[in-house]
Amino acid sequence: MAENNAVLMYKGRPLMRKDNLAYYGSMTDSHIIMLQILETKKLGDMDIATKVSVQLQLTDPAASSRSRIVKKSEKDGFYTALDLGCVWLERALAGK
Repeated sequence: MAENNAVLMYKGRPLMRKDNLAYYGSMTDSHIIMLQILETKKLGDMDIATKVSVQLQLTDPAASSRSRIVKKSEKDGFYTALDLGCVWLERALAGK
């Protein structure tokens, strides 16, 4: 069976997840969004994110880890955090 290496896309940008971290955007752009799931709750057999940290970060490898963070916030729920991150990323990439 062939392995499917398709990347999940959301609003035209890649969305990748590893454990409790998700990255939205392309590393070739000047900024990305990092989402960190801080708290979850059980709903049946699934874990649902209840508290998520959102960070707009520079992708410049020369910048220190602290200076990469442009904006940060905490939101209730993954979709709310991703929605905020989308707005931040669009504005940052548009140069506003």
